Amino acid sequence: MIIIGELINSTRKAIKRAIDEQDVAFIQDLAVKQEEAGADYIDVNAGAYVHEEGKHLIWLVETVQAVVSKPLTLDSPDPKALEAAMKVHKGVPMINSISAEKERYNQVMPLVKESGAQVIALCMSDDGMPETADERLEVAKRLLSDLDKDGIDLTNVFLDPLIKPVSVNGEYGPQALDAIERIAVLGSGAHITSGLSNISFGLPHRALLNQAFIVLAMGRGMDSAIVDPLDKKKMSLVKAVEVILNLDPYAMNYLKASRAGRLI
Repeated sequence: MIIIGELINSTRKAIKRAIDEQDVAFIQDLAVKQEEAGADYIDVNAGAYVHEEGKHLIWLVETVQAVVSKPLTLDSPDPKALEAAMKVHKGVPMINSISAEKERYNQVMPLVKESGAQVIALCMSDDGMPETADERLEVAKRLLSDLDKDGIDLTNVFLDPLIKPVSVNGEYGPQALDAIERIAVLGSGAHITSGLSNISFGLPHRALLNQAFIVLAMGRGMDSAIVDPLDKKKMSLVKAVEVILNLDPYAMNYLKASRAGRLI
């Protein structure tokens, strides 16, 4: 399971305050904690700064990479902000994100090609966000076809079926799970990821719903998630599910996490 740590996001009040105050210690502490908890990528987002996003994204990249070895996920819909951040990123980053929307695809694709970056591809088109598993699958197929034609190694692609909150519509949970399974069955080599916490938006005890959803989603074929890696129970469930699905041969990672005291 590829874990993308979601916590350094300027939409969170504490993070925006830290960016406003240039609080290096706060951001670096959070980055290190996510890496130590098992994050494979650290997502950095400065989207709250509409007119100065590039400037603040550069600051986040430099601040975080000073203390962690994991690559970053550059989280922005703005190609100019992405390009600016990529110039200072050490190594190959992940881009979050491209979509099947024509303008967005055409603007972000040159950055993906030039850098060889891994890329999150949102299952969203110019028709908007899909509602059903069928609609998600069709957009996913289109994205895979277009990315392949553009010479992108599909193993570097992370398809995001766009999870919607079940508080709005109870069918959003089953539809998302069905979409994950059907995209996985395509066997394209692409990964499947999601902003996992979207499922619980608007409901109490969100962590409980997020934990339940990650278990169900992994069972359907999801192999990545944008999550809070400091949620020890969720990360423990990930390790346990990997053992049960035979994704952790001889339970080596599970045993290592147990010896390190990272399981509950």
